[in-house]
Amino acid sequence: MKITVVCDVLGAENNGTTIAAMNLIRALKAKGHDVIVVCSDEDKKGKNGYVVMPQLNLGPLNGYVKKNGVALSRADNKVLEPVIWDSDVVHIMLPFALGRAALKLCLKHNIPVTAGFHMQAENFTSHVFMKDNPVANNLTYRYIYNNLYKYVNAVHYPTDFIREVFENAVGHKTNAYVISNGVSDRFKPNGAKKPPEFRNKFVILFSGRYSKEKSHSVLIDAAALSKHSSEIQLIFAGDGPLKDMLKERSKKLPNKPVFSFFPHHQMLNVLNYADLYVHPAEIEIEAIACMEALSCGQVPIIANSPRCATKKFALDERNLFENRNPQDLADKIDYFIEHPEAIEEYRERYKGIVAELSQEACMNRMEEMLYEARG
Repeated sequence: MKITVVCDVLGAENNGTTIAAMNLIRALKAKGHDVIVVCSDEDKKGKNGYVVMPQLNLGPLNGYVKKNGVALSRADNKVLEPVIWDSDVVHIMLPFALGRAALKLCLKHNIPVTAGFHMQAENFTSHVFMKDNPVANNLTYRYIYNNLYKYVNAVHYPTDFIREVFENAVGHKTNAYVISNGVSDRFKPNGAKKPPEFRNKFVILFSGRYSKEKSHSVLIDAAALSKHSSEIQLIFAGDGPLKDMLKERSKKLPNKPVFSFFPHHQMLNVLNYADLYVHPAEIEIEAIACMEALSCGQVPIIANSPRCATKKFALDERNLFENRNPQDLADKIDYFIEHPEAIEEYRERYKGIVAELSQEACMNRMEEMLYEARG
């Protein structure tokens, strides 16, 4: 098939949506499909298989968007229309300006179109200080439903959790395909040893964008409250607009946390040598980062948030902490520090879950979705 993937946001693979997009693109190409990627990333200009759109000009908000590490796209229909018209099927990653423009052209030319659901309402409303406002969140869902998802042939949801949230908010069923984004088989135990500076520390890892909904501050506060605070070394893998604020909040800790975006090979080692993985995010559709940690043999402690799908990976109460409660998280961390044999026990129990996270199987189902949409 000739498949066009429309990405309002692409760029570096430092966020879940971009990782999901690139995994899909690579998988479809590996299966022999002719894949065209439409995005606004300047570094893709002239590269085979990429069509680069202009970046969206948001005036005074441009600096804020750039601080978030992304570039938003706008459509040049003279360039976009022939790409859409020549497609067997089009897959839209996000319900933003470029995705909506692609949808209109698909409807105009009767081209089958599918769309991924990779954005919780709170990912938007948190930027306007209304992430805890149910009215604002429901209005956001209704807006994107009426402007995109209402018209597509199929909607890809990474989890049942976000499908239920969205369909309940808009009051309509969608042609839903619930397919995990999966985990690459390169994420596996590799025997990596801690660097010398961490040899006598209990290393706790969290991988996620430095943004409000990821709740890094809860983990920082929990580390400060821990009975073993002097032993704890935090590693925050990622990047984002709250980096300076989080560094400032971390000054109370005995050991200075690591804030870094790690290249793939380094990230794999960090995922292996860490002692514990903590996922404090309050708002999350799937949490590929947590899945990658599990695949590398990590044991998680996850926020028991009603707006976070990641909690489904908890085996029992030891893997959960009360949302927004640093003391409860500190108590759970202390348990695992004081009971190293429990980490090994949970590691064994998680092996069954890891077997279900195969990216290859997930990408096969995505391919089936696209074939079925094409008809």
